[in-house]
Amino acid sequence: MARPKWRRAGKWAAWSMALLVVLPLTVAGTALRAGYAGAAAPEATTRGRDALWLGHAWVDGRRDASDVAALRRRVQGTGIRDLYVHAGPLEHDGSLPPARTAHPRARWLIGAMHRALPGVRVHAWLGDRLVYDPGARGGLRLSDAAARAAIVRSARQVLAEGFAGVHLDVEPLHSGNADYLRLLDRLGPAVRGRGAILSVAVHQIDPLPGLHTVTGTLTGHPKWLSQRFFGQVARRVDQIALMSYDTGLPTEGLYGGYVAQQTRLALEATGGRTQLLMGLPFFHTDDMGHHASAETVRAAVRGIRLGLSREDRDRKQFGMALYVDFAATDEDWSAYRRGWGGRNGS
Repeated sequence: MARPKWRRAGKWAAWSMALLVVLPLTVAGTALRAGYAGAAAPEATTRGRDALWLGHAWVDGRRDASDVAALRRRVQGTGIRDLYVHAGPLEHDGSLPPARTAHPRARWLIGAMHRALPGVRVHAWLGDRLVYDPGARGGLRLSDAAARAAIVRSARQVLAEGFAGVHLDVEPLHSGNADYLRLLDRLGPAVRGRGAILSVAVHQIDPLPGLHTVTGTLTGHPKWLSQRFFGQVARRVDQIALMSYDTGLPTEGLYGGYVAQQTRLALEATGGRTQLLMGLPFFHTDDMGHHASAETVRAAVRGIRLGLSREDRDRKQFGMALYVDFAATDEDWSAYRRGWGGRNGS
């Protein structure tokens, strides 16, 4: 018996839809695996410009001199030059509580780190959750000029405590956010005017042109930034850290290839004056966005070295940023040391 035409048409439609989904994924997966192949250039080693994110325990009294000594042993001989210490969070209006409330042990930490690790700079890591919906509550709204002005005052406040810089991490950051650029235009002069460093942590770059628009339409959260916007941000800061984790990729090969691509895209967008830092996953949660067996330090370091080798192996203003101290394992530290090496520059 012949099948009804509508049933045959439905079958062809289903196959066509499957091909539209599976084929691009297959092509992308093949490209990422290919991007993880090959050898990195010998020059793709640490420039002595790496960074480490540190949790709030370092400034609220939970850490002491023995912890500083242990951290010294961890980072000595590596390329770590900057410490981003969580000194916030910001209030939803952009303000920061007084130092005795927000980070009562900040001055002690800065002094202790200077004695233990001469040459290492301690930055104040500030951030909050961004909101965009006019009716939303419980977050920071960058469209509010008063909130942007308060963030600038908060930056001056932490610099007065002795921090060497301000590290801003506000999420989710939508690509093309003009209010974020306006904030950086005010924040940069305020920070540099005190001889300090302005750094930011930002999302990944579109692996395919315009992908942030698609994800923004479908989910309301554009996971990626356009390469153009990434470059606009980079030109306004001294350091830009790309958070190259929480990709949802299931294997080391795919993840490493993706990180190699992200490194290349970020190098293309970042001028030589701004230091680019590629994030390393020093944490091990397992969920839809992060598979610890795939997003390993080993794969990230190899991917970053491959991307650097292919795009700009001689770039000096380049490093890795390790997230985060309290979740890191001995193996994470060993993989970072083995893959990236010790200091090789100033």
